[in-house]
Amino acid sequence: MSKTVNEELRCIGCGALIQSEDKNGLGYLPASALQKKLENDDELYCQRCFRLRHYNEIVPTSLTDDDFLKLLQEIGEQDALIVNVVDIFDFNGSLIPSLHRLTGNNDVLLVANKKDILPHSLKVGKLTAWLKEQAKAQGLHPLDIRVISAMNRDDVTDLMNEIEDYREGRDVYVVGVTNVGKSTLINAIIKNASGEDNIITTSRFPGTTLDKIEIPLDDESKLIDTPGIIHRGQMAHYLEAQDLKLISPKKEIKPKTYQLNSEQTLFFGGLARFDFISGERQGMTAYFDNEIDIHRTKLIGATEFYERHAGELLKPAIADVKLVRREFSLKGKSDIVVSGLGWINVPERAVVAVWAPEGVDVVVRKALI
Repeated sequence: MSKTVNEELRCIGCGALIQSEDKNGLGYLPASALQKKLENDDELYCQRCFRLRHYNEIVPTSLTDDDFLKLLQEIGEQDALIVNVVDIFDFNGSLIPSLHRLTGNNDVLLVANKKDILPHSLKVGKLTAWLKEQAKAQGLHPLDIRVISAMNRDDVTDLMNEIEDYREGRDVYVVGVTNVGKSTLINAIIKNASGEDNIITTSRFPGTTLDKIEIPLDDESKLIDTPGIIHRGQMAHYLEAQDLKLISPKKEIKPKTYQLNSEQTLFFGGLARFDFISGERQGMTAYFDNEIDIHRTKLIGATEFYERHAGELLKPAIADVKLVRREFSLKGKSDIVVSGLGWINVPERAVVAVWAPEGVDVVVRKALI
C-alpha cells in the first residue's frame, strides 16, 4: 500500500525526516514533488540528496557537531554490536577518541576501509598488525580488525559473515567519522543482500548521512547506519567542493620518493608544506593522491615562494587561510601525517617542519610502510 503525506516519511538517502515547510531545513522536499512521488510510489529522496546524487551539488545543512554526537549517545544504552569504520588512508584522522564512551560495554569490530587505495605491495597481514598496534595506543580494544575495500564484493561478503557471527542476534550500529566510506559500505551490503544499487547517498562531501538509516537483518534485528561524526581536524572541512577529489583517492596511490638534503622544502599543492631542516641526506617518500602536484624548492625563500604562487603554480590553495608551522625532531623511521591529505615517510633521524592550515591535524606515527 502506498504511503500518505500524514505518515512519518524519511529520505532513504540521508535518513532525514521528509518535510515541505522549511526549504533550508533537513529533509526538505517541495510539497508538489512529495505528492507526485507518493502517488507514483517512488523512492523518497530529499531535495539535498537528489541534488547530490544527480548533480554532485552540496546543500549546506543546519546540523551541528553536538547534533551528531547527540544522535550517537543512545548507542551506549543499547545491547548491540558496534562496527567502527575507519579510513586506512586517513587512519589517525578517522579515529573516534570518545568511542569507548559512546559505545558503553558493547563489542566493537574495527573495519579499516579503502585498502585498494594503498600500494598493493603492502600485505594485509602487515597492515592488520600495524592497525592493532595503533588502535591499542589509542585505547581501543576491538574484538577484531578487518581490512577491506567496500568496492570488493568478496570483502563485503566476508565482513557480513563476520558481523553475523559476532552480533549474536543483536542490532548492529555502523559508526565512523565523515568521509571514511561508511555509506559506500552500507550500499555494498544492501546490494549483496538485495541486488539494489546506491540506495544511500554517498559523495566526497563530509556529513552526507544526516540521521539514522535502518536496514532489516531479520525479523528481530537491524543494521543502523549512523551520521558521520565531524572531525574538524580533517582537510576536507577546509576545501572548496571542486578540490575535494584531491583528498579522496579513488585508485591506488603511487608513492613519490625525493632524495632531499637539509634546507630543502616540498610543497603539496598549496595545501601543505614540508621543510627538511637538518639531518643526513635521505630519500623521503610522499603518499598523496596522484593528482596532487608536488614542488621542490630551497628552504630559504620558501615562504615568499608560497606567497607568490599559492593558488596558481601551487594549487589548490585555501583562500584567506595561512599555513601554520609545526616542528618535529624525529628519532628514526616515521610518518608525518597531514590529516585527510596524506603523509610523508622520513626514514632516518631528522629535524623537520610541516605547515598546514590552522585547524588541520598534523601527527607523527610509526611508519605504515
